[in-house]
Amino acid sequence: MEYFIIVISAIFVNNIVLSQFLAICPFLGVSNKVSTSIGMGMAVTFVIGLSSIVAYLIQYYVLVPLHIEYMQTIVFILLIAALVQMVEIILKKISPALYQALGVFLPLITTNCAVLGVAILLVQKEFNLLQSFTFAVSTALGFMLALVLFAGLRERLDLEEQPKSMKGLPIILITASILAMAFMGFSGLV
Repeated sequence: MEYFIIVISAIFVNNIVLSQFLAICPFLGVSNKVSTSIGMGMAVTFVIGLSSIVAYLIQYYVLVPLHIEYMQTIVFILLIAALVQMVEIILKKISPALYQALGVFLPLITTNCAVLGVAILLVQKEFNLLQSFTFAVSTALGFMLALVLFAGLRERLDLEEQPKSMKGLPIILITASILAMAFMGFSGLV
């Protein structure tokens, strides 16, 4: 039951984008098409999942024993940068079309504050390794859910007539705000 609560909480109640307002830049930047959003979501899920395991191991088997916990942020940033480079190389080989679609946004995973935020939250919440991985993957799936939902809404908005003053960024921000308010309805669940 504990893991179920972690999953539901991370995906819906404390959604990293719509409740905690981290990763707004990729949320707005990559959400033009559902297909691109799914690819970005999978890449972020892979990076967050892998970085959670490595960050946990580094934190509790290197930083804490050496009493250099103050180096946590720098070490986690370097870890995330290395993992994103690995994902970029793999995507370039496995799926060149997705690599091209993600374009400049793929290297920006390195600076995606959600990835670093999750690594730091794992340490703050004092999860064990399995709980850390569950939380991290669930948070990444919540990010992907928000991204895909928003991309679907944006695709639908492109098909509709809009007042001239609302076209572009204004309607996008209003739509994102309404989606965030909808997710706030989950806050009573956990």
